[in-house]
Amino acid sequence: MTPFSHAKDRNASMREGEVELESDLAERPADAHLFFIGRVRSPWNSRDDCPKNMNAARERGGAASVEIDGAFRPGLADLDAASHVIILTWLNFAPRNLIVQKPRHAPQPKGVFSIRSPARPNPVGLHVARLVAVDREAGQLTLDAIDVLDGTPVIDIKPYYASVDSFPDAITDRRGR
Repeated sequence: MTPFSHAKDRNASMREGEVELESDLAERPADAHLFFIGRVRSPWNSRDDCPKNMNAARERGGAASVEIDGAFRPGLADLDAASHVIILTWLNFAPRNLIVQKPRHAPQPKGVFSIRSPARPNPVGLHVARLVAVDREAGQLTLDAIDVLDGTPVIDIKPYYASVDSFPDAITDRRGR
């Protein structure tokens, strides 16, 4: 028995060529103890309305912020020196069972680790945003935009360093597909 199931075998709503895991990862015993440090505040309340990426979020506009829980607010010290931040989120509404997906824009199914879909074994979101303001006492970061639903849990925040985080020569189509 393989740990995978093909679309024709299990779920009629899956796209042709998609493969899902045999079991729901959320039901397995925990092997990491993550703590949510806060929540995203965004204008997006449904998956249909939410922008698919940060460029689309910026184009659409809308207030965006992160509210940090009290115990973690001292960690915001000196963050206001950064112009941009990396926000790591837990995409709690995303399915965790797909391991091969058929993106709407792609001619062929793709392995989950080769695409940016939120549907993945560990639905961690990575968002690079302009840091507009920091209110350490209130635990609020004001951002230029965000591409997740209101209330999305935040796992971590890191300053973005262009000197080490940017790779202008990066490509994603090395094989011409």
